Amino acid sequence: MFGDENRFGRAWEPWRDLNRLQDEVNRLFSGALETKSGGYPALRVWSKDDGAVLEAAIPGVSSENIEISVLGDSVTLAGKRMPQEVAKGVTVHRRERDYGSFARTVQLPFRIEADQVRAVFHQGVLELTLPRALADMPKRIAVKAD
Repeated sequence: MFGDENRFGRAWEPWRDLNRLQDEVNRLFSGALETKSGGYPALRVWSKDDGAVLEAAIPGVSSENIEISVLGDSVTLAGKRMPQEVAKGVTVHRRERDYGSFARTVQLPFRIEADQVRAVFHQGVLELTLPRALADMPKRIAVKAD
């Protein structure tokens, strides 16, 4: 290095660099203590000719706190995860599991037969079987020869 310049030809400004680092740290931790549910619960969705299956990983939520609604081609999963109570005299060292209300809506490429939706909740995983509406089922057209 020559003088106060680094290999990129700029003078090193430690206070500017420290301020930039502080801004980055503040940005990273700005919402760390807030409860968020942007991508919660994690979903897996797949479809086949007769419908779709949606799996949602929602450990720690009781089935009484889960609501499912279907409208047209969309299914909405909503619920509430209650905060875990901490016994008196216990010090919490880390709390990474969010709590509070959540909602996710998934739009499928076909309408859902709402009366035939099946929901099974087992070991923290909710599985929804979403049958395709009969009106949206592919229809085979027979071709007649002359």
